[in-house]
Amino acid sequence: EQLRLELLSDLRGEIDAQIVKIDDVLENSINDQSFLLIMRASHVIKGASSNLMCEQLRKTSTDLEQTAAGANGIAMEDKAALDIATEKVKKEYAQLKTAVDNYRDFVDKIEECAE
Repeated sequence: EQLRLELLSDLRGEIDAQIVKIDDVLENSINDQSFLLIMRASHVIKGASSNLMCEQLRKTSTDLEQTAAGANGIAMEDKAALDIATEKVKKEYAQLKTAVDNYRDFVDKIEECAE
């Protein structure tokens, strides 16, 4: 029981660290590394959540990773395409944030029950 709670708590910490990275990217102007950084952060969340069979986190991080991968190939000069891709990434990120909020609530409830 204690090990499971520790693993779930560790995942929450890893997710929070990756969310900060994605927030930093989206709060600044998009550059040639932006989507790559989002891909990497969402990949970390995907892997960690897959290990603990957290399906909503796995799915939404996978969707964000794939959307960012598609945006990563767009030339910086193509502002219209970049704007569209950025909006798609932000939409997928909003879905991931909802999954993260749901996960946090879940872990908080488990921690309360364990006390």
